[in-house]
Amino acid sequence: MKKILGTLFALLLTVGLVGCAKQGYRSVDDIKKDGTIKIGVFSDKHPFGYVDKNGKYQGYDIELANRIGKDLGVKVKLVSTEAANRIEYLKTNKVDIILANFTVTDERKEEVDFALPYMNVSLGVVSPTKKVITSLDNWNKNDKLIVISGTTAETYVTKNYPNIPLQKYDTYANAKNALENGNGAAWLNDNTEVLSFAKSTKGFTVGIPTLGSQDKIAPAVTKGNSDLKKWIDNEIKSLNKEDFFSKDYDKTLASVYGKEYKSTIVIK
Repeated sequence: MKKILGTLFALLLTVGLVGCAKQGYRSVDDIKKDGTIKIGVFSDKHPFGYVDKNGKYQGYDIELANRIGKDLGVKVKLVSTEAANRIEYLKTNKVDIILANFTVTDERKEEVDFALPYMNVSLGVVSPTKKVITSLDNWNKNDKLIVISGTTAETYVTKNYPNIPLQKYDTYANAKNALENGNGAAWLNDNTEVLSFAKSTKGFTVGIPTLGSQDKIAPAVTKGNSDLKKWIDNEIKSLNKEDFFSKDYDKTLASVYGKEYKSTIVIK
């Protein structure tokens, strides 16, 4: 009997530990008590999340991250993440929130919880000006299309153009270098990113400014963390009332895209 009770106790303890591991996310009160919130951001995606020449984070997402920390009354710890690591960082509690240009998809909703969106986005394609790609139909099978692993761009082309050979990279910096070095015929990514690249890099043109449907960018929290999600939802609503995102655009994106793209990108 003692052995049986001992075994049952061990099993209950194991189940309890597993349950704790699955729900290891932090509530708003936990974050406030700790005094620090961990937010996952990009460090190489200008002008949304990047590190400047002085080693400081800058960008559209960074402004939102800092405002969240201010309104929570805590310090912000920015954690650099890559596209393919965003979900993993939430699941392993390396971050409380992901603000790394995270597009809302049905597949991702199964693994994380999204708060209210704060930006619109669609896909786009940039290629060398001397050989502009204007369509993905009739793709030359000898050419490769550059994508970043773990992005909606990779998912889109795999589903809709399975015969197009892909050249995959883990970071935006590597993808940009690959295109400049001729390691691919074109780069498929968020249209905001490829437009920015083409405007700042001589010899490249966005031949496909919009591809597929228009999607939403939103903060993401660990699956089941309804407390933090509710707080962020209310924060987004409050920030919309004070026109925060329009001002954020003027400060961080207007110099890249111009005023004409504000109504396309900013959600009100």
